[in-house]
Amino acid sequence: MSARAAVIDLGTNTVRLLVAEMRAGAPWSVVHAEQRVTRLGEGLRPGGALGEAPMARTRSVVAGYVARARDAGATTVRVVGTSAVREAANGRAFAAELAAATGARVDVISGDDEARLTLRGLRHGLTLPAGAMIAFDIGGGSTEYVLARDGALAAAISLRLGVVPLTERFPFPGPVAPAGFATLLDEVRARLADELPREIGEAAIDVLVGTAGTVTTLAALDLRLAAYDPARVHGHRLSRAAVDAQLARLGALPVEARGALPCLEPGRADLIVPGIAIVLATMERLRVDALVVSEYGLREGIMDLVSESA
Repeated sequence: MSARAAVIDLGTNTVRLLVAEMRAGAPWSVVHAEQRVTRLGEGLRPGGALGEAPMARTRSVVAGYVARARDAGATTVRVVGTSAVREAANGRAFAAELAAATGARVDVISGDDEARLTLRGLRHGLTLPAGAMIAFDIGGGSTEYVLARDGALAAAISLRLGVVPLTERFPFPGPVAPAGFATLLDEVRARLADELPREIGEAAIDVLVGTAGTVTTLAALDLRLAAYDPARVHGHRLSRAAVDAQLARLGALPVEARGALPCLEPGRADLIVPGIAIVLATMERLRVDALVVSEYGLREGIMDLVSESA
């Protein structure tokens, strides 16, 4: 006997849909997955409110995804809000409005839960190595870091360090000036030095795993894919030299030309440079020269949780 369920990851920048088939005694399997950049956290300041235009864009996409999930046979649909929804003054009201409009369950999770669920999603998609691993998930409004030892959670933190507010403070509409990027990178370095707990920031690790849009986009660009291929991106080893090469390539282009590249969504074209700054600062802080890319993360961790109760 089988059933279908859907998860919608409502992020600060991107809304992600996953529909999965569940069979008794077997792991769930992907039926359909897609995502759309809506930039819900656009213009959001600490303690501020979500804007009407970002909410309208996001409301439309979420409603469409809920309908698509039900058309695909999903009997359970769960929407999970992250950084922008939990931080905004009107975030809970927006979540309640989405629930009333779609009939789907809408939850808002904490940063700690977001980090733990990301690790759970990684476990579903990767064979985690023995020893110490740190995984990081760069989001629109926050970045999560998870330390695991022999696959078990050891420490986790969610930092209010996301690509949307960084992009608003450090816009690069034209080619990226080296001095401007250096200022951005120095700020991210300082944030990690101040905010990453010693248990994570000073850990000796065997592998660094990156997940979410910045890292998967860099992997696709490094692989020179003409069309995005999750199977090739998943598990790709992305070196520091490869990240530097993509910074040089993307930094030479104005934002419109970046958005025209294969595998780089137009909605991510201005965000990719601050995302690269977080990747580089993370690799420096953790003293590694490469990371493993995962297609699996928060969305898949939530699906794992849903499958337990199905």
